[in-house]
Amino acid sequence: MIVDFRSAKGSFCGARADNPFRGAKGDTPTTIPSQYIEIMTNTIITHDRRRFLRNSTLLAMGACSGLAKPVAAASNQQFKLKYILASSLYGYATLADILPEVSKTGASAIDLWPMKHGNQREQLDEMGETKFVELMKKHKVTVGCITQYPLGPFGLQNEMRLAQRIGCKTIVTGAKGPINLNGAALKKAVGGFIEQMKPHLAIAEETGVTIAIENHAKSLVDSPDSLRYLAELSPSKYLGIAFAPYHLPQDEALLAQLLRDVMPRLDVFYAWQHGNGCMNTMPKEEELLQMPGRGKLDFAPLLKVLKEKNYQGWTEIFMHPFPRGIPILETNSEVTSEVNLARTHLESLLAKI
Repeated sequence: MIVDFRSAKGSFCGARADNPFRGAKGDTPTTIPSQYIEIMTNTIITHDRRRFLRNSTLLAMGACSGLAKPVAAASNQQFKLKYILASSLYGYATLADILPEVSKTGASAIDLWPMKHGNQREQLDEMGETKFVELMKKHKVTVGCITQYPLGPFGLQNEMRLAQRIGCKTIVTGAKGPINLNGAALKKAVGGFIEQMKPHLAIAEETGVTIAIENHAKSLVDSPDSLRYLAELSPSKYLGIAFAPYHLPQDEALLAQLLRDVMPRLDVFYAWQHGNGCMNTMPKEEELLQMPGRGKLDFAPLLKVLKEKNYQGWTEIFMHPFPRGIPILETNSEVTSEVNLARTHLESLLAKI
């Protein structure tokens, strides 16, 4: 079933479970905020009735509570997340098919992922930079980030120069070094990694491209302390952090404090929780527990820190499917719908802060 919410009228208040758009008798009509209309319009409901009711009720709650604030009418001082869309969410779909989805998710930029998670970075090489830039301009999308684990932190020289040519300011990768360290040994190893990075940071400064290190599992930088040491010892604004809650303890207070500690170096915030993980085959509804609003992690304390610190980096709604390389849902429209459901959840939490 396809629902066009642009024609939706009436009150959300008192919405009933059997019909979320019908207000209770005597309710005062409430105008549907513009950003909710945008999200609803761009969300094509292709799943069962239970999922439709879940989406509708979530949006209705935001409208009824008076917490919704139209983005278009917001003052310059109102904090807003700057969304970027991960190409890997769509598997190996073509850039020509993914780019029209970017603006539908509230994002202005795309994060290009390489194989095996996606192949959009390889698609850039196949079509050539000129045609790639033309395609980006056609869809009014910028490259906000390139994720490059295959090259690693010491193999990004040419990638940084390419990023500079196409207007990309961030490359995400992992750290290199010993693992399972603690205390002084961990701090020393992080310092040693940073020392090795200095020739590469010189190119980063030359090209204006930040290398953001993700706290990926089973790497040198994979723990709260390792992130703190990286933030403390980083000698350049071009060596930053890509913060992935999925790979950290699912403790909201710990995560919020850690965000405060590393904020000066934060360049990418993944709106991504552990849920039931992503390393084995499981029912889709369980796999989707990685998404904000589906799993148990409360993102409100984390969003509060981002707002308090006026965070201006990228926010990437994210999850991994299993196996890698497939889209998180069967069709592009379903993927976009799922991203928007998570975005609606994040925005509803922000409105309360």
